[in-house]
Amino acid sequence: MENPACKPNTHRIVCCIGDIHGHIDKLQSLWSNLETQIDPSHFQSALIIFLGDYCDRGPNTSKVLDFLISLPSKYPKQTHVFLCGNHDFAFAGFLGVLPEPADGSKFSDTWSGFEMNEAREGWYKEEGYERMHVQSRKWGGKKSGFTGKDLMKAVPPEHKKFLADLVWVHEEENVGIETAEGITEYKLIAVHAGLEKKRGVEEQLRYLKARDTSIPKVEALSGRENVWDMPEDLSNAATIVVSGHHGKLHSQGLRLIIDESGGREYNPMAAIVLPSMTIVRDTHVLK
Repeated sequence: MENPACKPNTHRIVCCIGDIHGHIDKLQSLWSNLETQIDPSHFQSALIIFLGDYCDRGPNTSKVLDFLISLPSKYPKQTHVFLCGNHDFAFAGFLGVLPEPADGSKFSDTWSGFEMNEAREGWYKEEGYERMHVQSRKWGGKKSGFTGKDLMKAVPPEHKKFLADLVWVHEEENVGIETAEGITEYKLIAVHAGLEKKRGVEEQLRYLKARDTSIPKVEALSGRENVWDMPEDLSNAATIVVSGHHGKLHSQGLRLIIDESGGREYNPMAAIVLPSMTIVRDTHVLK
């Protein structure tokens, strides 16, 4: 039987890949399965959207970043989008490669209103902490077995550049989804955690496109229940919202959450292939 992900169609293949969290073996297996399962000509020209969270939990963040950085040269006809996850945001801030707040404020201004939690949460307070975003201080404080200075020196320039260049949101027009009536076109918005249900979408897109680092907690990267559902502004819109982050595989209408692994060793890493809506996992045995 022909796999639906391989069927020829006039719409570009779009692959959305869930959280990786340092699991290089899972990522390599998933990529191999995507390459096997999708028609070669379609795969070579596909739009590949990585939904964020490349670091932490798994054993080899460095090799994950090397793999991702290599893709544009290995697959020059593909388009690769690398979204920023909350873990990547914190890591980038720890390394000092987040964009400076455009309003002229300092990263230390993001601590305001949260400082009563500093001792309990064990915020990072070694060299360079004065210039860190609150999320980076929280992230750094949870690490053990290294000094901040050692980590900053250990991360190579190409990894710092990758983290510095991550986008917070991606919009794509004319993305197809197969239905009983044929392929229907939608706009697609990809963002790591989701869009806030009760907040205006245009306002959210504006700060996400600007990568506004003056915000202490970026809900679209870090939120949970408040970004799970489709935003009210899009309840009747022909718009797909796809995210990772939540440690779940979930589909309700045009709201897609693709993070089956949650960064856990015992869970499969998953991707969704559009327009067929096929789920591909690292654990699938394909020939």
